[in-house]
Amino acid sequence: MDIEQQAKIIDTIHDTLQEHVGERLKVRANMGRSKIVESEGTLTQVHPQLFIMEVDRKRGRTARQSYQYVDVLTGMVELSQDGTPLFDSFFDEEGELGA
Repeated sequence: MDIEQQAKIIDTIHDTLQEHVGERLKVRANMGRSKIVESEGTLTQVHPQLFIMEVDRKRGRTARQSYQYVDVLTGMVELSQDGTPLFDSFFDEEGELGA
């Protein structure tokens, strides 16, 4: 993978999320060892290396979760809004980083 190309894609992810601050999103995070966590919440902050969501928990409670853009790039974290993914896969059929 080309580092410069990765940086451009991460900038695109950052810019896209910046447009969605304050909106409700669904997060599907692969936590490893076959553990997948799905939650829904509000995108509250976007920083240079990560973004923060306030996710819903049981009994009306909320929790803050932070995720890195690189996790979105690699597909470990998937974001959607109203059932529509915010990002398509960044890799082509051969597993190469797409443009």
